[in-house]
Amino acid sequence: MDALTPLRVSSAEQLRWDDSCDLLVVGFGGAGASAAIEATSRSLNVLAVDRFAGGGATALSGGVVYAGGGTPYQQQAGYADSSEAMFNYLRQEVGEAVSPQTLRDFCERSVEQLAWLERQGARFEASVPPHKTSYPSDRFYLYYSGNEALPNYAAHAAPAPRGHRCKGAGMSGASLFAALKNSALNNGVRLHSQCEVRRLVLDGNDQVIGVEAWQLPPDSRAARQHARLSRWASAIHMYAPALADKLRVRQRRIEQHSAERRLIRASHGVLLSSGGFIFNRALVARHAPQYLAGLPLGATGCDGSGIALGQSAGGSVTRMEKISAWRFINPPLAWARGVIVNARGQRYANEEQYGATLGHAMVEEQDGRAILILNRALVREALRQVGPGKVWQFQRLPVLLNLLFNARRSNSLAGLAKRCNLPPEQLRQSVERYTRAAHGEIADEFGKSPAMLASLEHGPWYALDLSFDSKLFPCPVITLGGLKVCEQSGQVLDHQGTPIRGLYSAGRNAVGVASNLYVSGLSLADCIYSGRRAASHASGHAAVKTTRSGESPCNV
Repeated sequence: MDALTPLRVSSAEQLRWDDSCDLLVVGFGGAGASAAIEATSRSLNVLAVDRFAGGGATALSGGVVYAGGGTPYQQQAGYADSSEAMFNYLRQEVGEAVSPQTLRDFCERSVEQLAWLERQGARFEASVPPHKTSYPSDRFYLYYSGNEALPNYAAHAAPAPRGHRCKGAGMSGASLFAALKNSALNNGVRLHSQCEVRRLVLDGNDQVIGVEAWQLPPDSRAARQHARLSRWASAIHMYAPALADKLRVRQRRIEQHSAERRLIRASHGVLLSSGGFIFNRALVARHAPQYLAGLPLGATGCDGSGIALGQSAGGSVTRMEKISAWRFINPPLAWARGVIVNARGQRYANEEQYGATLGHAMVEEQDGRAILILNRALVREALRQVGPGKVWQFQRLPVLLNLLFNARRSNSLAGLAKRCNLPPEQLRQSVERYTRAAHGEIADEFGKSPAMLASLEHGPWYALDLSFDSKLFPCPVITLGGLKVCEQSGQVLDHQGTPIRGLYSAGRNAVGVASNLYVSGLSLADCIYSGRRAASHASGHAAVKTTRSGESPCNV
């Protein structure tokens, strides 16, 4: 939703404030909680507000933190890593989303950041799964969460597993956020739940000095109904998104009819950390319409409201077209040993690569088409690999549904091509080249690891349409762009590149390390990094470096 035009006053004394603090955190997820903890450790009085109960996309996530450079768990597992190797890998994924200096700082602080999380109560472990996977089972907590081990990436950076999954039963995001929330509250952070910021308050010098928030009366009937709808919407979203959207409409009505206005003064600044905008379909349609067919992934609050607040004060946005589509085909490992072709029957990617990399190629380069070619041997292998107790239910169910209801079969490749409306000769050539590479006769044209190649010489053959708009295999999508911030302070920048005084942004509300190509754990790691950075600056501890002319580098 669009933020209201800011409330402008000549000075803070002009208003009668309902509450006050040093730092106001808007959105209490991974970034907001990290900022709140850091700020209280620097003696700031912190108030956090959240439109729901807190947690955001962090609490719904897998709880994976991308960390490297020689963490204790890498060492215990027998992997040598350095911040330089981490940097050399990530610069292939991060591109120009942040400067090399910022990326290097992110990598060099990685070991300390993991230790900081442990001090807040998060727990990690050195257990590594035997095979590459999109998300490990409860027996494993350290894994290759991106493309690190693929030959074309490893040629530029020594590989090491850097996906540090927080320990906890089920999806670990809830465990990670619980640790952050408990630490924040135990250290004196105040949290106002069911409290939505609708506009900023600016003084005569265009400095952000507070907010106008609307809160449901605590313990009221409206608050209880709102909380119940929130739980239902989150629980059913992945299975019935249309119904979840209807519940969100009812939530909004409750907020509009029952919330009460509160003016909150923030003497050291306001931090916007309320997520991305994947649930704002109008914004997605404006910036990246090719991703509308994907399944929005995140929390209800990922509606762009925090971005709109920043824009209302003159903040600029960038990389709004950057959306990550997750086409994970491993597990089962057997699927990743097959061949993916486009609508022309041409193979276009290394099937073992990370799901977001595969999804990017599928949407951006292949009109959203991805057809997986397997033979009987791989189908049988896949069924064994998703047996009871071997993978998560959310990983098993799509495999079974697609093998049962979305698999076209033929005793010949020509027949399969006809059934899938693919050029038969092109499909034959694609499968033949792949099989020759599997036999070691030629090098694989996409650099696939020899162990991941499989001969498709013998049929029968199967084709599974795993395209972007698949109904049986929905493709999750998240946004990566947002408010442009100073990389030294986290301050929101205006259209001239000048920091807006009193306004910060962090996490997916802003552009950061994870704003180019997604890698599991990179967004959470960036939330923690950027949240702590903003809090440090707001406390006055971290002064922005200046150029020889005396200007902030953010003014460039």
